[in-house]
Amino acid sequence: MGIVTVSASYGAAGAEIAPAAAERLGLPFHDRAIPAQVAGRLGVPVSEAEANDETVVRGLWRLVASLGTMPDPVGGVVPGTTLPDARAYREQTERVLTEIAGGDGGVVLGRAAALVLRDRPDALHVRLGGPRERRLAAAVQRSGRPREEVAREMAATDRGREAYVRHFYRCDPADSRLYHLVVDTTALPLETAVELVVTAARGRGIGS
Repeated sequence: MGIVTVSASYGAAGAEIAPAAAERLGLPFHDRAIPAQVAGRLGVPVSEAEANDETVVRGLWRLVASLGTMPDPVGGVVPGTTLPDARAYREQTERVLTEIAGGDGGVVLGRAAALVLRDRPDALHVRLGGPRERRLAAAVQRSGRPREEVAREMAATDRGREAYVRHFYRCDPADSRLYHLVVDTTALPLETAVELVVTAARGRGIGS
């Protein structure tokens, strides 16, 4: 079946294009299920796994660590339990991605999957991006939220994703050499971007 990894900068419509490509290819789409699996393996709430997804561990986790306790998956507190750190999240995420690729395959959004699965011959690695101002305008239009609010979220999200990849993989996630296909989704209709991904995947023998 094969696997398609999709790396998308904020405002590049990754959340729309990746699942649409998965449907066209007859493949499962993997996004929210990944932090759920990671949470189960680490014994932490899904909300905490989602909060740490592609970011450094901070905020609540630092507070909990200072108390020497960890939230229990069912809502209690487990005293004296070792707190999973960012590396533990990354290692479990890599295991989940490897199992997906070795199983039924699918389309994966984010998680630095292009780097984790870079040596697989049955993979297509895609990067979605575009100039910052056009990505910002597209995000504002799709969300209907104030431009200043979206701009702050864009800056924080892009910085977080870049920091994650640079810290653990010593790479720039925008480096085109990491991908088979790079698409400026601010210059093309989303339907065209989906078609490009689908065509490239089928060209590599991926999909049903």
